[in-house]
Amino acid sequence: MAAERRARRARRRRFITTQVEVEGRDEVRVVEIPELDPAPWTKDADLAVVGRRVRRADAVEKVTGRACYTTDVRRSGMLHAAILRSPIAHGRLVALDLSPALRLPGVHAAISRGDIGSIELRESGLTLFDPVIRYAGQPLAALCAESRALAAAALKRIEAHFDVRPHSLTAADALAPLAPQVRERGNRVPGTPRIRERGNIRQGLSQADVVVEREYTTSVALHSALEPHAAVAEWSGEHLTVWESTQGVFGVRSDLATALNLPLSRVRVLQEHMGGGFGAKTGASTNALIAALLARRVGRPVRSVNSREEEQTDSGNRPATIQRVTIGATRAGILTAISLDAQIPLGVAGWEGGPASIYHELYACPNVRTSETFVYTHAAAMSSFRAPGHVEGAFGLERAMDVLARELGIDPLELRIRNYARRDESKGRRYSSKRLDECYRRGAERFGWGARRNTGAPGCLRGFGVASQIWGGGGGPPAYALVRINPDGSIDVLTGTQDLGTGSRTVFAQIAAESLGARVEDVRVVLGDTERTPYTGNSWGSMTVASVGPAVRAAAEDARSQLLQAAAGMLGVAVSRLETRRGVVRARRSRRTLSFGEIGARLGDVMIIGRGSRGPNPRKATLATFGVQFAEVEVDVETGVVRVVRLTAVHDSGRIINPTLAESQLEGGIIQGMGYALFEERVIDRSLGVALNPTLHDYKMPTHADVPAIDAGFLDGADPLANNLGALGVAEPPIIPTAPAIANAVADALDVEIAQLPLTPWRVLDAIGARR
Repeated sequence: MAAERRARRARRRRFITTQVEVEGRDEVRVVEIPELDPAPWTKDADLAVVGRRVRRADAVEKVTGRACYTTDVRRSGMLHAAILRSPIAHGRLVALDLSPALRLPGVHAAISRGDIGSIELRESGLTLFDPVIRYAGQPLAALCAESRALAAAALKRIEAHFDVRPHSLTAADALAPLAPQVRERGNRVPGTPRIRERGNIRQGLSQADVVVEREYTTSVALHSALEPHAAVAEWSGEHLTVWESTQGVFGVRSDLATALNLPLSRVRVLQEHMGGGFGAKTGASTNALIAALLARRVGRPVRSVNSREEEQTDSGNRPATIQRVTIGATRAGILTAISLDAQIPLGVAGWEGGPASIYHELYACPNVRTSETFVYTHAAAMSSFRAPGHVEGAFGLERAMDVLARELGIDPLELRIRNYARRDESKGRRYSSKRLDECYRRGAERFGWGARRNTGAPGCLRGFGVASQIWGGGGGPPAYALVRINPDGSIDVLTGTQDLGTGSRTVFAQIAAESLGARVEDVRVVLGDTERTPYTGNSWGSMTVASVGPAVRAAAEDARSQLLQAAAGMLGVAVSRLETRRGVVRARRSRRTLSFGEIGARLGDVMIIGRGSRGPNPRKATLATFGVQFAEVEVDVETGVVRVVRLTAVHDSGRIINPTLAESQLEGGIIQGMGYALFEERVIDRSLGVALNPTLHDYKMPTHADVPAIDAGFLDGADPLANNLGALGVAEPPIIPTAPAIANAVADALDVEIAQLPLTPWRVLDAIGARR
């Protein structure tokens, strides 16, 4: 009935607007009502392929080394680019001489601002090769040569002279009177502070029996993807082809077309395999622009790949935060007020992805007020980083909740349960599905929360912590897919998304096989090519499966309908009597069958092509994922070293298409959250404004030796209101509660205040010393 109602609405209106949550912020989008929107698979749907641990479609390619990443792309006659970057944090490039580099044999071209004019960078709003220097590492010029080593050697011959000026590196620096200016309109981001409020915060605090006030700080963290930003550009006349390590091939196409003043039809972007992005690769990179500009100048393909130091210096980051938190509650542990005053230094640019949202969303509280002040500084720009804002905010909120639990003498998990939000209080509507209470129950049982004991090895103290999570992940339009049934019965799924390494090819093959009644091994997924596939958006915000998957299912259902119509005529039975299973069409109560290949052979050159698109999100419900994590840690009181002993995670993300791939996302997010909790921190020299740890040798990340026993899983079920799959996102939720769960466990072990991340040994020793 619901599908019929949607079909009737479709006949009345073809285009409507819908709300989509992207990276923690709401966007209003125009969406085309799908011609076919299958009825959602319910929780109890009898599914043969979806929900199974199907082997990765690209497993053999990856384990044999045949998978082609952007850094592997080689073109005939290809040259290699190198980028001249600023060694100072603030000032002006007053003289630049490229001729010494160009005289070096094998160097083919060099470009600077004077050669390319004003090209705006979408992510930052700055211009490429701007002579006004706003951060160390800013690109100033580029060249290309026969080899990467030669290009690097040629960079050293360029003569550059600078007018060095004072810089502002922290929020306090930038907000001080007479501070050096970062942007023309000042250091405060226009429109800040951003204030959100419900209820009356003063009244809420006056009603509280206990009020806790704390200040929490988090440091800048770097994405550190295994594959750095990389691009290869090649021109054929006025047509540009770019291979880019990106989370959005269509976004890159749009950015390049705009920057180079080309029609979209003359730009093709490809991405076959990718070694991680985590939010830092959502548009055309500086590498892609530089490769395209140099390639057009020399008439040969050009490759531009960041070195590891360049990647760690100028490819985005999770910004630092200062969070001043006030929470009030009754003696019974019922929240009466939550207040946040935050400062977020973005670097030279960035979008306002601050920590406030989770303060409004996670708990039931009638009075909530947040104020966020975003500040520009003379440092590299922030960018989206796996659950941006929520990761930082979860640390401040969940630490304060534990402090409140201690003040009240209430178990930390019990305090969270007492303030369980039954509805979305920030938007004043219900959730499409919420089972966080079941996550609490099952997680506590698996972890043994009620039986925990603070006993550790000699010289060590053991502690336990818990933290919760909320994140969107509901996906949304627009997203399109095609499904072709070939004459031999093989199947192609075409969609313009990309696989970041998470297994999109496998998941979409499972969805198509389930919908068609085909064998998953007969399905091939084609993606990552703007010329061959229909549009889908960026892979970010835990949106890919929830956005593209429903379009794939709709396209497969459309193709199946056509297939059954053809088979009905061949078998001489009504369509309603036919069913499909494992690539065979069967007539019920009959032994007559036809394989997909037999039907295709009879059809000859007539090709069955199914079309599908993603429909609108529900208007009166919030789509969200939920989860909880429990941590056990051991702290060496002499060295300050924190060892995570074990972690238990239970998450609710609707229907899980492939449990193995989804659990890998859980474990990966938890490990990345461990790094945020314990190790990862960009360090900048205050006097010079340059990074002191721009390599993976100096920027500590978790290794196998650091990873504890991880017990991570999902609740069974589906969210049929979300989309026709009942699926929500799984990539970003697991990183959100990890750091606060670990920090709460350390505070429990040491009986100290934990107020800053990461929990490096010297910070832990300082906390111990402060207690003493």
